[in-house]
Amino acid sequence: MQMTLQAWKADFFKALAHPARIRILEYLRDGEKSAGEMLEALGMEQSNGSQHLAVLRNKGILVTRREGASVLYSIRDPMLYQILDLLRHYFYEHLTEMQTLLHALGQPTSVPAEEAVTGVGAAMEKG
Repeated sequence: MQMTLQAWKADFFKALAHPARIRILEYLRDGEKSAGEMLEALGMEQSNGSQHLAVLRNKGILVTRREGASVLYSIRDPMLYQILDLLRHYFYEHLTEMQTLLHALGQPTSVPAEEAVTGVGAAMEKG
């Protein structure tokens, strides 16, 4: 039983293992969107974006519904955003630790840790 759960977790994280898929999920944080709207807003080509949407849909992370000629996508369970938020927090903590370690070692850091976390976090959320 434990191995099955571990395999499911591994498959789940594989589905999230591409920055474009994370961008899609973050874009859907505000609610359901059509594929065309999403791909245009994220600057993704239709064929590439469709492949990423298919991976997320096939793993049960996204659900769809048809409205006229449009297919609308949404996240199946908003609990996933708690996981993404925890990962963001984990990233910030790790970055802060690295900045502190570099400072303690006397290595120059080009940006104070707080600014680095803000700047890199904003860049990561965009990309």
